[in-house]
Amino acid sequence: MTDRQIMTGDEIRRAIIRISHEIVEKQAGTDGLALVGIQRRGVPLARRIADAIEEHEGVSLPVGALDITFYRDDLSLVAQQPIVKGTDLPFDLNGATVVLVDDVLYTGRTIRCAMDALIDFGRPRAIRLAVLIDRGHRELPIRADHVGKNVPTSREELVHVQVAEIDGSDEVSIARQPRPSEPAPAGS
Repeated sequence: MTDRQIMTGDEIRRAIIRISHEIVEKQAGTDGLALVGIQRRGVPLARRIADAIEEHEGVSLPVGALDITFYRDDLSLVAQQPIVKGTDLPFDLNGATVVLVDDVLYTGRTIRCAMDALIDFGRPRAIRLAVLIDRGHRELPIRADHVGKNVPTSREELVHVQVAEIDGSDEVSIARQPRPSEPAPAGS
């Protein structure tokens, strides 16, 4: 089955701008604010939010990257030799308000891992969450403070976020995952 587009590049751009305004409003400015993208697609999204904040506030915020690979509770199910993408936090987390940025919020497990990893690097004053897509189906009591788009999904559906920095284009699409008895679509 083919993917159905649910966000265009322009819609992603507008969502990023709206999220950037919400973050500044909730913080009552930019003092003590830092953005941390969760590897992989959360990192370019965090940089885009920081760029949007710089454009409308004239302030360049620190942006970091967080790799949660070794914090996952399903690490043994993911791969025998997981691919580590690297953490880069070029600023002091202590006392900062950190906005974690990710592409899709689903069960909440990735965010729990990210908070565990972040705490190992310092003690932020507060941790907030910004996501491009919230698809529901939480397994942990985690919610996003800033959401680009809420997309009700079934558990059989997959949400694919593409960002130009990694994938060559910006788009969000949704597809139904084949049932075990169904053949996978060609090119999967």
